[in-house]
Amino acid sequence: MAVVAIVGRPNVGKSTLFNRLVGQKLALVDDRPGVTRDRREGEAQLGDLSFRIIDTAGLEEAEAGSLSDRMRRQTEAAIDEADAVLFLIDARSGIIPDDRAFADLVRRAGRPVILVANKAEGKGGLAGAYDSFSLGLGDPVPFSAEHGEGLSDLYDALAPIVGEEGEDGERGDKPLKVAIVGRPNAGKSTLVNRMVGADRLLTGPEAGITRDTISLEWRWKGKPIRLFDTAGLRKRARIEDKLEKLSVADALRAIRFAEVVVVLLDATIPFEKQDLTIVDLIESEGRAVVIGLNKWDLVADQPGLLKELREEATRLLPQVRGVPVVPLSGLAGKGIDALMGAVVKAAEVWNRRVSTARLNDWLGEALAAHAPPAVSGRRIKIRYMTQVKARPPHFAVFGNQLDALPKAYSRYLTNGLREAFDLPGTPIRLSLRSGPNPFDRKKR
Repeated sequence: MAVVAIVGRPNVGKSTLFNRLVGQKLALVDDRPGVTRDRREGEAQLGDLSFRIIDTAGLEEAEAGSLSDRMRRQTEAAIDEADAVLFLIDARSGIIPDDRAFADLVRRAGRPVILVANKAEGKGGLAGAYDSFSLGLGDPVPFSAEHGEGLSDLYDALAPIVGEEGEDGERGDKPLKVAIVGRPNAGKSTLVNRMVGADRLLTGPEAGITRDTISLEWRWKGKPIRLFDTAGLRKRARIEDKLEKLSVADALRAIRFAEVVVVLLDATIPFEKQDLTIVDLIESEGRAVVIGLNKWDLVADQPGLLKELREEATRLLPQVRGVPVVPLSGLAGKGIDALMGAVVKAAEVWNRRVSTARLNDWLGEALAAHAPPAVSGRRIKIRYMTQVKARPPHFAVFGNQLDALPKAYSRYLTNGLREAFDLPGTPIRLSLRSGPNPFDRKKR
């Protein structure tokens, strides 16, 4: 089992993260620095990843032989033992000299390092997360150990390092995680049964048969897929039964840990308000989206209706403009290959990275075609853009007075990025950062 060590200076939230990953309060947590002294170990679970986690004492400069020095040596031993290191910083207080000193220590250890910008909730925290680029440890994972925000991003960062033990014990060929969601009785379980070629899931005319999220291993054209069939998502006001509340929570958890989410619509009554709410939820979680039009064999004027529904998707779902809309019939087993082709392509788009050089060439053209407006007589200046992460594509824009940039102009940039770099149907994140460019090595 892989071993992961949590390290960082005192009071950045290491023990809070440890408790969250092991699922219980094993480590003592307090606002005072230095509460943790010994290494503490536990079995951690994050989605389908299992690994051993080590909570360490806060790294700080100390005299040889002192208690602090012995604590530091325990931490260094944990780093030596680990397969990967979670290096925590406090995004609210920003980068301080101690962070830089211990970033060098962690870097010299030669272990894979994931930079976690803890306490990154809110604007102040996000700004500190971007400051951490200067540590030279790669893209930070914005996180809140206390509130559990950013777990899916941490999962994405850990998965390639910790690995997933598949049926054959190999780490390399990881399955693509696909959740099937929708309103009750949209035909999710029937579709999944057809996909895997067996009556694996209970189906019937009654709505809400599926209670738990069911995970199934499957191969499509040789590619490993992990399918998640979920309980039907209905309006909050109609969720009364305690068991149903739990099953809906389970479905939401499946969305957070999926890479691609297929929203299954009933083609005879498509784009109900609840369907749009489900897509909103998936977009806010940053997952790739594919829309499946189930029961397509029951509709008339299929070519005309398909064109109309694709136009409807563009109008109703601008936040995932270009989302694939695939007609199918779970009952007849038709359209499954087309659906899976769209799923695999959506995953590729979701993982896409654009080089900084290409981004800034495009940005220059976009600014020349439509410059940002002036605020109080001063023009907003956009100087630079870079992609800070994928899954989904997240871009940071640097310049002056960006707090005053109108939302319409942010939409202009987002739509331009989507079109120029072929990013249909995936959520796009855009962060605006005023002040100096942290990537400018000459100024640093």
